[in-house]
Amino acid sequence: MEIENLKRALELLSSSDDFGLLVPEVRSNIVMAREGAKDTEDVAAVPGRITEFRGKAFACREPEYGASSHMARFILTFMRHRPERRAAINIKFDESIIRICEKAGLVVSCYDRSREPASVRDSEGGTIPWGVEEAFRDSESPPDVIYHRGAWGKEPMVVLTGKDAVEVAETALKIAEEYRVLMERI
Repeated sequence: MEIENLKRALELLSSSDDFGLLVPEVRSNIVMAREGAKDTEDVAAVPGRITEFRGKAFACREPEYGASSHMARFILTFMRHRPERRAAINIKFDESIIRICEKAGLVVSCYDRSREPASVRDSEGGTIPWGVEEAFRDSESPPDVIYHRGAWGKEPMVVLTGKDAVEVAETALKIAEEYRVLMERI
């Protein structure tokens, strides 16, 4: 079920003339976890991530379980607070994107990577779960979107969440369309 949902989401993203604008330098990935997921093998994603070429997004491979580490750890930690939200996609950070998310009524929270304890920074795979927990702790309502402004050697990032991959892709496409319109005005 998750793989088929991810395939539909990828079709939406790759057919868009706007989504390529949101692909960060480290590329995007979209994930969807099984209900009750416990580890990264329970999370399906795109091997090699989603890239952009001439403004269009594309994935080189079909989704599979265990294909993501970063985004899988993100959604597994997120699901501890909101188990109904089993999907996520990372997109580039821009203050305009944050404003678009807030205007759309999404609850947005962030974390500051400069406050990351050395014990977390020095342990493999600890940063993302720490950041998600910080974003939940600092938010008055459970967030739909979590972002950070980066750190030395770390690209700033926005992560959108949803109940499934298609919902996340549809949200990303709405944001991309508004972002394109905004960029055309500049």
